[in-house]
Amino acid sequence: MEAEPIHVQVLAAAQRLCRPEDWRFDLIDVVRALPHLNESSVRTHVVSRCCESAPANHPHRWPYFDRVGHGIYEIRPAYRRAAQAAPKRSAPRHEEESNALAAIHVAVSESEGWYVAECLEVAVVTQGRTLDETLANLREALELHLDEEELARTGLPPEPRLIVNYETSALAS
Repeated sequence: MEAEPIHVQVLAAAQRLCRPEDWRFDLIDVVRALPHLNESSVRTHVVSRCCESAPANHPHRWPYFDRVGHGIYEIRPAYRRAAQAAPKRSAPRHEEESNALAAIHVAVSESEGWYVAECLEVAVVTQGRTLDETLANLREALELHLDEEELARTGLPPEPRLIVNYETSALAS
């Protein structure tokens, strides 16, 4: 069985847990509902990556939730549906697509002479002065982050691939 990206799992858990009268849920309930995922990754996704009202400090975000109180979030109207109603994925058409979830996706951007790498599936961010230094730092940070944790619990294979997306301006400054 292929593991879905964390943001998809977080949304599905929130949809299962929310109170139908107000579409609200507690952060801690989503963390408890996803014991196979790293707790800090789940928290980061709920409070920042998937929360429309959070500061925009991640390059990749999904507007699933609004924060309505301390640890309380509301599913935005466009995402209010029963988790069971989510369509099942058909079999992958291409080998590349079938391996897409067996990888850690990384967004790299440059700012003020630094390259910043942010993982989308796990809570790892690092930086370096060059792309090579940044990737070396990323591998080291991932090794340290995943060392104490069973990779199977994260939905990643024993030797996950890195898919790196480098974002830059199309116009020279």
